[in-house]
Amino acid sequence: MARFFYPGCALEQSGKPYAVSALAVARALGLELPELRDWNCCGATAYMGTHELWGLALAARNLAMAEQLGADELVTVCSGCYVVLNKAAKYTATDPALGEQVNEALGSAGLAYRGGVRVRHLLDVIVNDIRPEAVQARMKTSLAGLKVAPYYGCQIGRPFDDFDDPERPTTLDSLLQAVEAEVVPYPLKSRCCGGMLMTTSTEVAVPLVYQLLECAAQAGADCIATACPLCTMNLEGYRKQIAARHGRSFAGLPVYAFTQLLALALGLPRAETGVDMGLIPAEPALTAYL
Repeated sequence: MARFFYPGCALEQSGKPYAVSALAVARALGLELPELRDWNCCGATAYMGTHELWGLALAARNLAMAEQLGADELVTVCSGCYVVLNKAAKYTATDPALGEQVNEALGSAGLAYRGGVRVRHLLDVIVNDIRPEAVQARMKTSLAGLKVAPYYGCQIGRPFDDFDDPERPTTLDSLLQAVEAEVVPYPLKSRCCGGMLMTTSTEVAVPLVYQLLECAAQAGADCIATACPLCTMNLEGYRKQIAARHGRSFAGLPVYAFTQLLALALGLPRAETGVDMGLIPAEPALTAYL
């Protein structure tokens, strides 16, 4: 099985804690994830909404390069990248005419995509290939006592339900439970965080994030675990706007990528957990586990 890692743009900057912890956890679990060289932005949903063919061609360039290297799978940790790359793979496979158009565009760069690469989210790989029980067997620090609200966001299960239920996902719950964290009831776990609306329609996005934070707080969560860097940014980075509009800052409710919590449980060095790279201090929520 040949896998390559597709970081995506967010992991280069705002999602750096996710990148650091994800690659450290992959190494600890024996996953070989060499980075796809010369990767480009997937185009995200904004580009796909502007011009679908151009968006698909942009995403398919990454698939074509991975295929050229003999990859069976292209693994990402960004839900947006996962959806867009998956669209490129699935749409070109099911619509031959569209596939020809995409390959015509790729041909200008000496590339072609034949459909041989499966797109996967790292959460899927860890849960369904490595398995939660294997993660538990490697656990060095139990997360017992840590109350976590598992937040999947809206894109892991939509529009494709390749590895989890779009309305009632459970994969992240199972991983957190494997490292003995207490998963709190979180009915908004698959609701949208507003995504890029935070930069274009703040008045719409801020209430969405407020609802997600309020739900987690009411459930008694010590922190929120995410599977997407943009979700993390929205949930963590707009507390001042939320406080100004809703009178609640949620200052004691940090947000972590799920791989950061796994890194803690696997006993990895603090620098490899990325918990000191976020906008909200790791303490006191994680004091007992550091």
